[in-house]
Amino acid sequence: MDRTKKLHIAMFPWLAYGHTMPLLEVSKFLAQRGHRISYICTPKNISRLPKLPPHLSSNLSFVEFSLPHVHGLPPGVESTSEVPINKVPYLKRAYDKLRDPLSHFLKNSNVNWIIHDFAPYWLPGIAAPLGINLVFFSIFNASSSAFGGPPSALLGDHRKRPEDYTVIPEWIDYPCNNVAFKLYEIVNYQQCMDDDMSDIHRIGRLIQGCQFVTVRTCFEFEWDVIKLLIKLYQKPVVPVGLLPPLLSLPSNEDNKWEAIKSWLDSKGEKSVLYIAFDSEVNLSEESMHQLAFGIGKSNLTFIWVVRNSPVGEGQMNDIIPPGFEKRVSNRGLVLRDWAPQLRILAHSSVGGFLTHCGWSSIIEALMYSRALILFSGGNSDQGLNARLLHGKKVGLEIERNEVDGSFTSDLVAATIRRVMVEPEGEVLRANAQAMREIFGNEELSNNYLNEFTRFIEEFSPSACHC
Repeated sequence: MDRTKKLHIAMFPWLAYGHTMPLLEVSKFLAQRGHRISYICTPKNISRLPKLPPHLSSNLSFVEFSLPHVHGLPPGVESTSEVPINKVPYLKRAYDKLRDPLSHFLKNSNVNWIIHDFAPYWLPGIAAPLGINLVFFSIFNASSSAFGGPPSALLGDHRKRPEDYTVIPEWIDYPCNNVAFKLYEIVNYQQCMDDDMSDIHRIGRLIQGCQFVTVRTCFEFEWDVIKLLIKLYQKPVVPVGLLPPLLSLPSNEDNKWEAIKSWLDSKGEKSVLYIAFDSEVNLSEESMHQLAFGIGKSNLTFIWVVRNSPVGEGQMNDIIPPGFEKRVSNRGLVLRDWAPQLRILAHSSVGGFLTHCGWSSIIEALMYSRALILFSGGNSDQGLNARLLHGKKVGLEIERNEVDGSFTSDLVAATIRRVMVEPEGEVLRANAQAMREIFGNEELSNNYLNEFTRFIEEFSPSACHC
């Protein structure tokens, strides 16, 4: 294809902020290169995205599709953050009903490519008759994708029981440091899958139906795994890079940040532990109490962002132990619901991050060399990420019961102290420091985006050698 030809590219993310944002970052880059971008999502999800720079508005437009109603999904819900995990299957059924409006849009818009997420398994059936090429955009790293396996495993009956996901698959041909699910994680994850069409089957169908796959990672971090994915998928796998976010802050949040910054400025370098979980991580009262007691027993200075639970569940800020905030007020700052995470992680007083192990949060932490205390939220790829980063020795996973996920406050405190201050954790802190060269490297990120763009511009099916 002539690289001077400007393409019309549609973006079609899944309905979660951790999915909409990476696709927006790629959209902005493609628009800067002169391509026309139609970013397709529901009104509420689009409204949550940051405003576009004015110079991109002529090439990047948002296309709003109202989410159809399905029985079982609360009215007005458009995102995974608005529902407990057991309601997410209804959100997927509503998303699948976007097939007809999307089909109508594509028939009338001269789209050349669709860059899509894991969910629309029906998309190849719409795109192929229209001559539209597909890119399956995996927002996860290559290790999580490799654990899923080739389409034959994703679509077959290779794994029939939850226990089958707790072992390393036979196709893994590199040292993987036990990157597999714990039983409690896969049982929890399966709650969000639609019985009629599991996430695993959706991914298998989309890998089969796309022209190539792109993964949010880079060769510098996962060389062997990317090479394995090419073999497993029998088609091109083009890493899009890590997409490290730019440090920016809307002005209406300045006051909150200034108060946090003042507090951080008074602390020693790398002395503060930052704790935050995704809004979709829904912990029991017992787990919240054990975490709180462990954070308290660590005797370290900390910032803890306590988020509200999704609709239909108890509020997280009601299940912090009574009196906890008062007891730790001399060394702990508890923030409700929202905090400027990237700015906090960038501050020199922060030394470690107790995280739910979402890939975006891990990228943000390693951008700034923050050592990790790994506490899998039990959703999606989080458990696999915890094992991956533990194995790469940039953090330490809090030990938990493999069946029910229970843990003790003493283990929480011991893990925090080892990662943050004890001599045994020095190698973790040094390795996390070194990761900044990969995760915080804007030039490297742009090189991957350039290569991804070039691949789309020059793509020719006959030229692909798998």
